[in-house]
Amino acid sequence: MIANFYAIDHLGIADASMLNKLAPFFAIIASYIILKEKPTKLDWTSLTIAFLGSLFIIKPTNNLSLLPSLIALYGGLGAGAAYTFVRKMGQQNVKGVAIVFYFSLFCTLLTLPYTILQWQPLTIKQFLCLLGSGIAAAIGQFNVTTAYQSAKAKDISIFDYTQVLFAAIYGLVLFQEIPDHYSLIGYAIILSSAIYKWQITRKQTPVQ
Repeated sequence: MIANFYAIDHLGIADASMLNKLAPFFAIIASYIILKEKPTKLDWTSLTIAFLGSLFIIKPTNNLSLLPSLIALYGGLGAGAAYTFVRKMGQQNVKGVAIVFYFSLFCTLLTLPYTILQWQPLTIKQFLCLLGSGIAAAIGQFNVTTAYQSAKAKDISIFDYTQVLFAAIYGLVLFQEIPDHYSLIGYAIILSSAIYKWQITRKQTPVQ
């Protein structure tokens, strides 16, 4: 969560969101380690293509200018592991409300010292923005938790990529952020990999 907020603050919204959306691919690895769900060749192929696409967004250099991108990538890694643990808890009949509560509690306790040490008075506008983001995040978290409790990450991950579309629109309208052509290539590669994998998985899954 901290890595994601840092990335949003130091990258374009669309770039930060796209790197965070590598989480479903990291979930493939985490599911193999934690849940013993063996990835298929298709899973490994899509994972490799997604990482190649991420390089167009990260734009590797020999200096610290890529640090925000690497932190965003780490945020995707953490999110992928978290989704896997959510599924594990769902298999153990842990309620979604409890998962969201403890997730929020842990984040609050972890960031509380920084909040106290770096406290700054908020304007009314800042307070309303934070309140709105908190409400939107809470609604989104409940829905994401329910989704990952109910199905395998690799089956529903494609729908998570709609966030990138909304982030790009918000970035353009609110901040006039236009991704460069390398980022656009990276988006296309990652999204194409996700969509292709999702379609193949649907065809291979028997209709219930």
